[in-house]
Amino acid sequence: MPMDDAIRAALALTPISTAWERTVEITTTGGRSGLPRRIEIWFYRVGDTNYLSGMPSSTPDWFRNLQANPRFSFHLKHGVQATLPATAHPVLDDDERRRVFTEIVADLNQPANPGRIAQPTSVDDWMNGSVLVRIEFDD
Repeated sequence: MPMDDAIRAALALTPISTAWERTVEITTTGGRSGLPRRIEIWFYRVGDTNYLSGMPSSTPDWFRNLQANPRFSFHLKHGVQATLPATAHPVLDDDERRRVFTEIVADLNQPANPGRIAQPTSVDDWMNGSVLVRIEFDD
């Protein structure tokens, strides 16, 4: 699906974006089963790049699936409804991870706290316990 202005606007999150606007679904391919796996997840935007991550915890299944099969579908579901083919690029470089998590944490620690996440959350917690995936959308 070509990216029109409405899709670009839906992907252009800002610190005032609501939890509703940040919530999407992704369909990955199971790393062992090869079957489609669809979950609801938040996405983040830092600069002009969109990312997937999760709260600091163990490695989620969706991340393992993307490591095995990086192609996935990104489903916008609020306001604009669209399915976008994409490729996942795990972010492993500590400098890039820290830069991105610093922006994500600043966004989450704002007074309007879009996700009702216990504040303050820390960059070090995210660095030590969260996965991070850069999203590359097909043109």
